[in-house]
Amino acid sequence: MHIPDGYLSPETCATMYVAAAPFWYTALRRVQRLLHTKLVPLLAVFSAFSFVIMMFNLPLPGGTTGHAVGMGIATIVLGPWGSMLAVSVALLIQALFFGDGGVTAFGANCFNMAIVGSLVTYWTYRAIAGRTAITAPRRVIAAAIAGYAAINVAALCAAIEFGIQPALFHDASGVPLYAPYPLSVTIPAMLFGHLTIAGIAELVITGGVVAYLQRSDPALLKLTAPGAADSEAAEQAATKRGGWRTLRPLLIGLAFLMVLSPLGLLAAGTAWGEWGAGDFTDPAMRQQIETASGQAPPAQAPQGLERLSTLWNAPLSGYAPSFISSAELGYILSAVVGTGLIILAFFLISWLARILRRGNEHDPAARPGAGAA
Repeated sequence: MHIPDGYLSPETCATMYVAAAPFWYTALRRVQRLLHTKLVPLLAVFSAFSFVIMMFNLPLPGGTTGHAVGMGIATIVLGPWGSMLAVSVALLIQALFFGDGGVTAFGANCFNMAIVGSLVTYWTYRAIAGRTAITAPRRVIAAAIAGYAAINVAALCAAIEFGIQPALFHDASGVPLYAPYPLSVTIPAMLFGHLTIAGIAELVITGGVVAYLQRSDPALLKLTAPGAADSEAAEQAATKRGGWRTLRPLLIGLAFLMVLSPLGLLAAGTAWGEWGAGDFTDPAMRQQIETASGQAPPAQAPQGLERLSTLWNAPLSGYAPSFISSAELGYILSAVVGTGLIILAFFLISWLARILRRGNEHDPAARPGAGAA
């Protein structure tokens, strides 16, 4: 689901950045209070969880691969705005350092997975869970359905962005300049794999982690359960927690996933819509593209796709550091490096937020009520 550079036109990429910007701004404002507390580690942990879980590629019908995103559980624990920030940071690290998702398409990838995925999770979860107790089994079911719905709506958004390219951006003879397939191909191709394998993975992860937290740390589920029957007790517990020490079980689980991350290498094939420019002229890859799409690809990569695909060269492209010969060890190292960069990013965000807050406190015009008649 990570759209690479070259599959979307510059105009589409700019539009998606503009569409995502208000949500990023609001998310930063909404979680600003959390950035001044000990809950910063929680944002970092679930962002890192999303990063690592996306490394577990799963075989999909048609010879392609897919993965869960983790936006479901991130939303249920952090709320939709916290999840938008956490998943966006994970996607940023993936794009800049590992070449997973394009730099130009970063706005689109965030809009699909971090923004739309978080909002769909939140609305679905709240609608199904209702005012039931935080530890009620109904919340596990609500979480599972919410995660499943979120990843599929995100996949639909990506499919639409792919599918409108040939109609809007082509040369004088009608040859597509970017993503080559129309909506009649992109929507079935994207949704089939997500309605089946990838969606089920997101369902199991979201429901499973909620069930675990209900037993181990139900206070983490308080933020998206304000009307729950036992919300007061959970809120009291939540005010006493925070910091890295209380997240030890989650950190152990995250470390365990890093060690297991090479399992993501077992799935053969490339995710639909993430083929490189050279794949369009490679006989074996052309066969894979045709099998997954149900339609033969163009004889060569579209001009715009080929031009933009080399715009950014990630230092650890493909989660395969060039200085490590073992693919498995390189994958684990990439998971560790990515997690470290995410933690560093949240500390920097927290530091900047504190500076901005101090500046506002010393600026009379920025204080609440300033300038009021």
